[in-house]
Amino acid sequence: MLSADDIYQYLNGAWRLMRGKPDGVRLLDLSPDGFWNSFFAIVLALPALILGWTGVAAEFSASETGTSAFSVVLRLAIVDLGSWILPLIALAAAAPYAGVSDRFVHYVVASNWGSALFAWMMLPVALLRFLMPSAGDFLILVSLFVFGLSMVFSWRLTNAVIAKGPAVGTTVFAAMFVASLFVLFTLQSLLGIQSAG
Repeated sequence: MLSADDIYQYLNGAWRLMRGKPDGVRLLDLSPDGFWNSFFAIVLALPALILGWTGVAAEFSASETGTSAFSVVLRLAIVDLGSWILPLIALAAAAPYAGVSDRFVHYVVASNWGSALFAWMMLPVALLRFLMPSAGDFLILVSLFVFGLSMVFSWRLTNAVIAKGPAVGTTVFAAMFVASLFVLFTLQSLLGIQSAG
């Protein structure tokens, strides 16, 4: 079981990488146990994710008669967790061909802890959805701002942790972004929640 000090250290390492500081890698546990423990970040992200899912589910079930909010939350959970994990599996297969197999563990560990931080960065959007449900345009604006900020941080994290220059780092970032979108849209389509966002 991870201690609070361990979790703080790993989140701090990811935060440093998100700010473009390569020394953040030294704060991460890159051992086999550290690799698997980094998926505990999903548990850390769950409260923020659940709040977001609940807000979207309330809107979706209100517009779709006969659809329960719980079923929408469950489907959103599958979509988001699939978008988190499946691109990492794809990277595991592609890493040797992309020349980044030596940085795969580094990337997964950093990405997992970084994704937990990204989930909490989206919390203001989820709260606004609850507190100001009629503020559609404002909500879209805040969502776009937070999304853009998270993309900048994600790009910096990827470049810092891949540590093979901006060209390779940007290629990995772009490939993972496209893979995440592919999984997101595919799962949304399969689960019938295309309009849930």
